[in-house]
Amino acid sequence: MRDPMNVAVLGAGGLGKAAARILRMKQEMRLVGICDSVGFAYREEGLDGDEVAQVKIGGSVAHLPEVGHHSEDALGELLNRKGSIDGVLIALPNLPNNFIPGVVRRFTEAGFCGCFVDALKRTAAMEMMFELDENLKGCHSAYITGCGATPGLLTAAAVLGAQSFVKVEKVDIWWGVGIANWDEYKATIREDIAHLPGYDVDKTKAMTDQEVESLLDKTNGLLELHEMEHADDLLLQRVGVVEQASQVEVGGVMDTRHARKPVSTTMTLTGITFDGKRSSHRFVLGDETTMAANVIGPALGYLKRAAWLRERGIYGMFGSTEMMPCVVK
Repeated sequence: MRDPMNVAVLGAGGLGKAAARILRMKQEMRLVGICDSVGFAYREEGLDGDEVAQVKIGGSVAHLPEVGHHSEDALGELLNRKGSIDGVLIALPNLPNNFIPGVVRRFTEAGFCGCFVDALKRTAAMEMMFELDENLKGCHSAYITGCGATPGLLTAAAVLGAQSFVKVEKVDIWWGVGIANWDEYKATIREDIAHLPGYDVDKTKAMTDQEVESLLDKTNGLLELHEMEHADDLLLQRVGVVEQASQVEVGGVMDTRHARKPVSTTMTLTGITFDGKRSSHRFVLGDETTMAANVIGPALGYLKRAAWLRERGIYGMFGSTEMMPCVVK
Protein backbone atom coordinates (compact mmCIF):
# COMPACT_ATOMS: atom_id res chain seq x y z
CA MET A 1 0.00 0.00 0.00
CA ARG A 2 1.35 3.41 -0.98
CA ASP A 3 1.77 6.20 1.56
CA PRO A 4 -1.29 8.38 2.05
CA MET A 5 -1.45 11.73 0.25
CA ASN A 6 -0.54 14.61 2.56
CA VAL A 7 -3.32 17.18 2.28
CA ALA A 8 -3.49 20.82 3.37
CA VAL A 9 -6.87 22.53 3.71
CA LEU A 10 -7.05 26.27 3.15
CA GLY A 11 -9.91 27.61 5.21
CA ALA A 12 -11.23 26.47 8.58
CA GLY A 13 -14.87 27.49 8.42
CA GLY A 14 -17.73 25.03 8.13
CA LEU A 15 -16.43 23.36 4.98
CA GLY A 16 -12.82 23.32 6.15
CA LYS A 17 -13.76 21.66 9.42
CA ALA A 18 -15.97 19.17 7.60
CA ALA A 19 -12.98 18.31 5.40
CA ALA A 20 -10.94 17.62 8.53
CA ARG A 21 -13.61 15.23 9.83
CA ILE A 22 -13.94 13.38 6.54
CA LEU A 23 -10.17 13.09 6.05
CA ARG A 24 -9.99 11.49 9.49
CA MET A 25 -12.00 8.60 8.01
CA LYS A 26 -9.75 8.08 4.99
CA GLN A 27 -6.71 5.83 4.63
CA GLU A 28 -5.48 7.20 1.32
CA MET A 29 -5.30 10.83 2.47
CA ARG A 30 -3.94 12.48 5.59
CA LEU A 31 -4.60 16.01 6.83
CA VAL A 32 -1.24 17.60 7.68
CA GLY A 33 -2.04 21.32 7.56
CA ILE A 34 -4.94 23.75 7.81
CA CYS A 35 -5.08 27.53 8.05
CA ASP A 36 -7.50 30.39 8.63
CA SER A 37 -7.16 34.16 8.59
CA VAL A 38 -5.16 34.42 11.83
CA GLY A 39 -3.27 31.16 12.20
CA PHE A 40 -2.45 27.65 11.08
CA ALA A 41 -1.97 24.12 12.37
CA TYR A 42 0.58 21.71 10.98
CA ARG A 43 1.95 18.28 11.82
CA GLU A 44 3.69 16.14 9.22
CA GLU A 45 2.51 12.96 10.93
CA GLY A 46 -1.08 14.14 10.57
CA LEU A 47 -3.55 16.33 12.43
CA ASP A 48 -6.45 15.04 14.49
CA GLY A 49 -9.43 15.89 12.30
CA ASP A 50 -11.86 15.62 15.22
CA GLU A 51 -9.87 18.21 17.19
CA VAL A 52 -9.86 20.55 14.20
CA ALA A 53 -13.61 20.09 13.76
CA GLN A 54 -14.20 21.07 17.38
CA VAL A 55 -12.68 24.54 16.98
CA LYS A 56 -15.41 26.90 18.16
CA ILE A 57 -17.24 29.25 15.80
CA GLY A 58 -15.24 32.45 15.75
CA GLY A 59 -12.15 30.66 17.03
CA SER A 60 -9.00 29.67 15.17
CA VAL A 61 -6.94 26.57 14.49
CA ALA A 62 -4.11 28.63 15.98
CA HIS A 63 -5.52 27.67 19.39
CA LEU A 64 -5.05 23.92 18.87
CA PRO A 65 -2.62 22.59 21.50
CA GLU A 66 0.95 21.91 20.29
CA VAL A 67 0.13 22.08 16.56
CA GLY A 68 -1.56 25.51 16.33
CA HIS A 69 0.28 28.80 15.75
CA HIS A 70 -0.80 32.41 15.32
CA SER A 71 0.43 34.08 12.16
CA GLU A 72 -0.26 37.17 10.07
CA ASP A 73 0.55 35.06 7.01
CA ALA A 74 -0.83 31.60 7.73
CA LEU A 75 -0.91 30.73 4.04
CA GLY A 76 2.78 31.59 3.79
CA GLU A 77 3.53 29.33 6.75
CA LEU A 78 1.99 26.37 4.93
CA LEU A 79 3.86 27.33 1.77
CA ASN A 80 7.10 27.16 3.77
CA ARG A 81 6.26 23.48 4.28
CA LYS A 82 5.33 22.81 0.65
CA GLY A 83 7.87 20.00 0.35
CA SER A 84 5.76 17.77 2.60
CA ILE A 85 2.35 18.67 1.10
CA ASP A 86 1.03 16.69 -1.87
CA GLY A 87 -2.44 18.13 -2.33
CA VAL A 88 -4.37 21.26 -1.44
CA LEU A 89 -8.12 21.60 -0.92
CA ILE A 90 -9.17 25.25 -1.11
CA ALA A 91 -12.18 25.94 1.12
CA LEU A 92 -11.74 29.70 1.34
CA PRO A 93 -14.45 32.31 0.74
CA ASN A 94 -14.16 33.70 -2.76
CA LEU A 95 -14.95 37.36 -2.12
CA PRO A 96 -13.85 39.17 -4.26
CA ASN A 97 -13.78 37.12 -7.47
CA ASN A 98 -10.00 37.32 -7.83
CA PHE A 99 -9.24 36.10 -4.31
CA ILE A 100 -8.81 32.37 -4.93
CA PRO A 101 -7.08 32.90 -8.30
CA GLY A 102 -4.64 35.11 -6.38
CA VAL A 103 -4.05 32.37 -3.81
CA VAL A 104 -3.31 29.86 -6.58
CA ARG A 105 -0.95 32.27 -8.30
CA ARG A 106 0.94 32.63 -5.03
CA PHE A 107 1.39 28.85 -4.85
CA THR A 108 2.69 28.66 -8.41
CA GLU A 109 5.07 31.58 -7.87
CA ALA A 110 6.41 29.79 -4.79
CA GLY A 111 7.16 26.73 -6.92
CA PHE A 112 4.66 24.38 -5.28
CA CYS A 113 4.44 21.12 -7.23
CA GLY A 114 1.32 19.17 -6.38
CA CYS A 115 -2.40 18.98 -6.98
CA PHE A 116 -5.32 21.24 -6.10
CA VAL A 117 -9.09 21.33 -5.99
CA ASP A 118 -11.63 23.99 -5.05
CA ALA A 119 -15.39 24.36 -4.67
CA LEU A 120 -15.48 27.59 -6.64
CA LYS A 121 -18.93 28.68 -7.82
CA ARG A 122 -18.94 32.00 -9.71
CA THR A 123 -18.47 32.02 -13.47
CA ALA A 124 -16.38 35.21 -13.46
CA ALA A 125 -13.99 33.74 -10.88
CA MET A 126 -13.62 30.47 -12.76
CA GLU A 127 -12.77 32.29 -15.97
CA MET A 128 -9.80 33.73 -14.08
CA MET A 129 -8.83 30.24 -12.93
CA PHE A 130 -8.47 28.90 -16.47
CA GLU A 131 -6.06 31.74 -17.20
CA LEU A 132 -3.66 30.05 -14.74
CA ASP A 133 -3.23 26.96 -16.92
CA GLU A 134 0.31 27.81 -18.04
CA ASN A 135 1.36 28.79 -14.50
CA LEU A 136 0.32 25.36 -13.26
CA LYS A 137 2.01 23.55 -16.15
CA GLY A 138 5.19 25.45 -15.37
CA CYS A 139 5.38 24.01 -11.86
CA HIS A 140 4.10 20.54 -12.84
CA SER A 141 0.85 20.90 -10.91
CA ALA A 142 -2.62 19.59 -11.71
CA TYR A 143 -5.69 21.57 -10.65
CA ILE A 144 -9.38 20.69 -10.97
CA THR A 145 -11.77 23.57 -10.34
CA GLY A 146 -15.48 23.61 -9.50
CA CYS A 147 -15.42 20.38 -7.48
CA GLY A 148 -18.18 20.94 -4.93
CA ALA A 149 -21.87 20.09 -5.28
CA THR A 150 -22.80 22.71 -7.89
CA PRO A 151 -20.69 22.97 -9.86
CA GLY A 152 -19.16 19.57 -9.25
CA LEU A 153 -21.32 16.62 -8.29
CA LEU A 154 -24.43 17.84 -10.14
CA THR A 155 -22.58 19.00 -13.26
CA ALA A 156 -20.75 15.67 -13.45
CA ALA A 157 -24.17 13.99 -13.34
CA ALA A 158 -25.29 16.28 -16.17
CA VAL A 159 -22.37 15.14 -18.33
CA LEU A 160 -23.35 11.50 -17.80
CA GLY A 161 -27.02 12.24 -18.42
CA ALA A 162 -26.24 14.06 -21.65
CA GLN A 163 -25.02 10.82 -23.23
CA SER A 164 -28.61 9.68 -23.85
CA PHE A 165 -29.31 12.61 -26.17
CA VAL A 166 -28.09 13.96 -29.49
CA LYS A 167 -29.05 17.46 -28.36
CA VAL A 168 -29.35 18.85 -24.83
CA GLU A 169 -31.92 21.62 -24.54
CA LYS A 170 -31.63 22.60 -20.90
CA VAL A 171 -29.92 21.80 -17.61
CA ASP A 172 -31.84 22.96 -14.56
CA ILE A 173 -30.21 22.76 -11.12
CA TRP A 174 -32.38 23.50 -8.09
CA TRP A 175 -30.67 23.02 -4.75
CA GLY A 176 -31.74 22.99 -1.13
CA VAL A 177 -29.47 23.63 1.84
CA GLY A 178 -30.29 23.60 5.53
CA ILE A 179 -27.96 25.08 8.12
CA ALA A 180 -28.86 25.14 11.80
CA ASN A 181 -26.62 28.11 12.59
CA TRP A 182 -25.54 30.61 9.94
CA ASP A 183 -22.39 31.47 11.91
CA GLU A 184 -20.90 28.11 10.93
CA TYR A 185 -21.06 28.91 7.21
CA LYS A 186 -20.73 32.69 7.12
CA ALA A 187 -18.58 32.77 4.00
CA THR A 188 -20.85 30.45 2.02
CA ILE A 189 -23.94 32.43 2.95
CA ARG A 190 -22.29 35.72 2.02
CA GLU A 191 -21.42 34.30 -1.39
CA ASP A 192 -25.07 33.34 -1.89
CA ILE A 193 -26.36 36.73 -0.75
CA ALA A 194 -24.27 38.25 -3.52
CA HIS A 195 -26.64 36.57 -6.01
CA LEU A 196 -29.74 38.34 -4.65
CA PRO A 197 -31.28 41.22 -6.63
CA GLY A 198 -29.68 44.49 -5.52
CA TYR A 199 -26.54 42.79 -4.21
CA ASP A 200 -23.16 42.01 -5.74
CA VAL A 201 -19.80 40.66 -4.63
CA ASP A 202 -18.39 44.00 -3.45
CA LYS A 203 -21.53 45.02 -1.57
CA THR A 204 -21.80 41.66 0.15
CA LYS A 205 -18.14 41.61 1.14
CA ALA A 206 -18.60 45.01 2.83
CA MET A 207 -21.63 43.87 4.88
CA THR A 208 -21.13 43.48 8.63
CA ASP A 209 -22.37 40.37 10.43
CA GLN A 210 -25.13 42.52 11.93
CA GLU A 211 -26.27 43.60 8.47
CA VAL A 212 -26.34 39.98 7.31
CA GLU A 213 -28.35 38.99 10.37
CA SER A 214 -30.78 41.86 9.73
CA LEU A 215 -31.31 40.64 6.16
CA LEU A 216 -31.90 37.08 7.36
CA ASP A 217 -34.38 38.35 9.97
CA LYS A 218 -36.41 39.96 7.18
CA THR A 219 -36.55 36.68 5.23
CA ASN A 220 -37.15 34.46 8.28
CA GLY A 221 -33.74 32.91 7.65
CA LEU A 222 -34.58 31.82 4.10
CA LEU A 223 -32.68 32.81 0.96
CA GLU A 224 -34.33 31.95 -2.36
CA LEU A 225 -32.06 32.44 -5.34
CA HIS A 226 -32.77 32.37 -9.07
CA GLU A 227 -30.62 32.59 -12.19
CA MET A 228 -27.41 32.48 -10.17
CA GLU A 229 -24.06 33.30 -11.75
CA HIS A 230 -22.81 29.76 -11.27
CA ALA A 231 -19.94 28.29 -13.26
CA ASP A 232 -21.96 25.18 -14.12
CA ASP A 233 -22.69 26.93 -17.43
CA LEU A 234 -19.03 27.51 -18.25
CA LEU A 235 -18.03 23.96 -17.30
CA LEU A 236 -20.83 22.34 -19.30
CA GLN A 237 -20.00 24.49 -22.32
CA ARG A 238 -16.33 23.44 -22.14
CA VAL A 239 -17.23 19.78 -22.65
CA GLY A 240 -19.97 20.36 -25.23
CA VAL A 241 -23.03 19.43 -23.18
CA VAL A 242 -24.59 22.82 -24.00
CA GLU A 243 -23.77 25.42 -26.60
CA GLN A 244 -24.90 28.51 -24.69
CA ALA A 245 -24.75 29.55 -21.05
CA SER A 246 -28.45 30.42 -21.18
CA GLN A 247 -29.23 26.70 -21.43
CA VAL A 248 -28.07 26.21 -17.82
CA GLU A 249 -30.04 27.62 -14.92
CA VAL A 250 -29.05 27.35 -11.27
CA GLY A 251 -31.10 28.38 -8.24
CA GLY A 252 -32.15 27.13 -4.86
CA VAL A 253 -33.33 27.74 -1.34
CA MET A 254 -31.13 28.03 1.74
CA ASP A 255 -32.53 27.85 5.26
CA THR A 256 -30.03 29.44 7.63
CA ARG A 257 -31.92 28.47 10.79
CA HIS A 258 -32.78 24.80 10.38
CA ALA A 259 -30.63 21.81 9.45
CA ARG A 260 -33.36 20.19 7.34
CA LYS A 261 -33.26 21.01 3.64
CA PRO A 262 -36.16 23.28 2.63
CA VAL A 263 -36.31 21.58 -0.81
CA SER A 264 -34.63 18.57 -2.36
CA THR A 265 -31.58 19.14 -4.54
CA THR A 266 -32.15 18.08 -8.14
CA MET A 267 -30.43 18.27 -11.51
CA THR A 268 -32.82 17.92 -14.44
CA LEU A 269 -31.40 17.54 -17.96
CA THR A 270 -33.80 17.74 -20.91
CA GLY A 271 -32.85 16.75 -24.43
CA ILE A 272 -33.79 15.15 -27.73
CA THR A 273 -32.85 11.53 -28.45
CA PHE A 274 -31.53 10.19 -31.79
CA ASP A 275 -35.06 9.05 -32.69
CA GLY A 276 -36.59 12.47 -32.05
CA LYS A 277 -38.06 11.96 -28.59
CA ARG A 278 -37.85 14.64 -25.92
CA SER A 279 -37.14 13.37 -22.43
CA SER A 280 -35.52 14.34 -19.12
CA HIS A 281 -33.12 12.71 -16.71
CA ARG A 282 -33.34 13.74 -13.09
CA PHE A 283 -30.62 13.25 -10.48
CA VAL A 284 -31.85 13.78 -6.90
CA LEU A 285 -29.60 14.05 -3.84
CA GLY A 286 -30.79 12.41 -0.65
CA ASP A 287 -32.26 14.96 1.73
CA GLU A 288 -30.18 13.52 4.56
CA THR A 289 -26.90 14.44 2.83
CA THR A 290 -25.65 17.81 4.01
CA MET A 291 -24.05 20.59 2.01
CA ALA A 292 -20.70 19.63 3.54
CA ALA A 293 -21.08 15.98 2.52
CA ASN A 294 -22.02 16.92 -1.05
CA VAL A 295 -19.18 19.44 -1.39
CA ILE A 296 -16.22 17.89 0.44
CA GLY A 297 -16.81 14.30 -0.67
CA PRO A 298 -16.63 15.12 -4.40
CA ALA A 299 -13.78 17.58 -3.82
CA LEU A 300 -11.61 14.88 -2.24
CA GLY A 301 -12.52 12.49 -5.06
CA TYR A 302 -11.37 15.08 -7.59
CA LEU A 303 -8.20 15.69 -5.56
CA LYS A 304 -7.35 12.01 -5.98
CA ARG A 305 -8.05 12.38 -9.71
CA ALA A 306 -5.70 15.39 -9.86
CA ALA A 307 -3.00 13.24 -8.27
CA TRP A 308 -3.74 10.56 -10.91
CA LEU A 309 -3.14 13.17 -13.62
CA ARG A 310 0.20 14.23 -12.12
CA GLU A 311 1.36 10.63 -11.91
CA ARG A 312 0.87 10.46 -15.67
CA GLY A 313 2.69 13.72 -16.37
CA ILE A 314 -0.50 15.69 -17.13
CA TYR A 315 -0.47 19.22 -15.70
CA GLY A 316 -2.57 22.36 -15.88
CA MET A 317 -6.07 23.62 -15.07
CA PHE A 318 -9.08 21.39 -15.65
CA GLY A 319 -12.79 21.65 -14.93
CA SER A 320 -14.76 19.10 -12.93
CA THR A 321 -16.84 18.21 -16.00
CA GLU A 322 -13.75 17.05 -17.90
CA MET A 323 -13.24 13.89 -15.86
CA MET A 324 -14.75 11.68 -13.17
CA PRO A 325 -13.70 11.89 -9.52
CA CYS A 326 -11.98 8.89 -7.98
CA VAL A 327 -13.19 7.16 -4.83
CA VAL A 328 -11.00 7.92 -1.81
CA LYS A 329 -10.71 4.93 0.49
